[in-house]
Amino acid sequence: MRFQGIRLLLAVLMAVACIAPAAAQEFETKAKFAVLMDYESGTILLNKAADERLEPASMSKLMTLAVVFTYLKQGKLSLDDEFFISENAWRTGGAASGGSTMFAELNSKVRVEDLVKSVIIQSGNDAAIALAEGIGGTEQTFGRIANTLAKQIGLNNSNFVNSTGLPDPDQYSTARDLALLARYLIQTFPEFYPLFAEPEFTWNKIRQLNRNSLLELGIGVDGLKTGHTEASGYGEVVSAPNDGRRLIAVLHGLATMRERTEEARKLITWGMRGFELMPVYPKDKIVAYANVYGGTEASVGLVGRDKIDLFLPKGAENCPVATVTYKGPLRPPVLEGQQVGKLNIYCADVLVQETPLYATATVEEGDLFRKSADAARQLLLGWLP
Repeated sequence: MRFQGIRLLLAVLMAVACIAPAAAQEFETKAKFAVLMDYESGTILLNKAADERLEPASMSKLMTLAVVFTYLKQGKLSLDDEFFISENAWRTGGAASGGSTMFAELNSKVRVEDLVKSVIIQSGNDAAIALAEGIGGTEQTFGRIANTLAKQIGLNNSNFVNSTGLPDPDQYSTARDLALLARYLIQTFPEFYPLFAEPEFTWNKIRQLNRNSLLELGIGVDGLKTGHTEASGYGEVVSAPNDGRRLIAVLHGLATMRERTEEARKLITWGMRGFELMPVYPKDKIVAYANVYGGTEASVGLVGRDKIDLFLPKGAENCPVATVTYKGPLRPPVLEGQQVGKLNIYCADVLVQETPLYATATVEEGDLFRKSADAARQLLLGWLP
């Protein structure tokens, strides 16, 4: 088995910043920020400034949709409900604003289903504001609802203050968080995901085409959302099935709409064709152990969320070499299922894959004897400040 040749190096890091970035991968993109993720495992196949803050522009609407879909799934909202088009929605996001809009009329009422389709297909700002006000009363309240859900999803580097993505210094995200958000939407709301692939939407006799130009290229793309502001440039969150699996890509900071389409096409195509798949760890197979300071157990096993496959670049040399990295030693309580580390795969000294690793068990705070013993050991190793 090819995996027997992997040299597994357990690297205990004292700071997350020490983890090697994946910026030197063989795929080059003009995008300032880029991520390519395997949908099934959450494995990162390309990382370019994935954790740097960016202005998400209309890609923020994916968070708006996550809230709306949650309310629909919980029965708090119906597709047949009607929401009011306020002066704020009309003036800030309507035809008078000059931005993307569904041209909803002031003081009218629009069905939730039509508002949702407008947000997905036309990127209607008026529709997004109407949904936010219909759920939260104000966009400010809706922002708090969105941020609560964002934390539950695991978007740890994002903050949302409006439903549209219109420029605001307090609204930000990262390429990684946007990929995680896309993954969450596809996993949690399969009944709504086909809407992202609809080519057009006609409402009130106004026909508008889907803003995702990748849908018509015939490469399998079936979502999700474009975004653009003058300051941030052009970006897109993309997903496509691939031979029984699915890829999610995020690019942002591109100069033109055409450049965005081409860079996204290249990245998705590379992800589909540029890797060979090698299964290495079945579900629940422990990859490594992480030290726990002052816990009821001295260490905890680390596993993938599901089985772990390697996505190795075709034709790569000196491949693969693996390291497990985590910020350690861990301090209790460590919760079962908590993400605590990463499996990093290198080819020719280039990081080509990051796979999240999770604790196999809960480790509670230990007694005084355990803490004293661990303190002595950690001090000897130089891990304590």
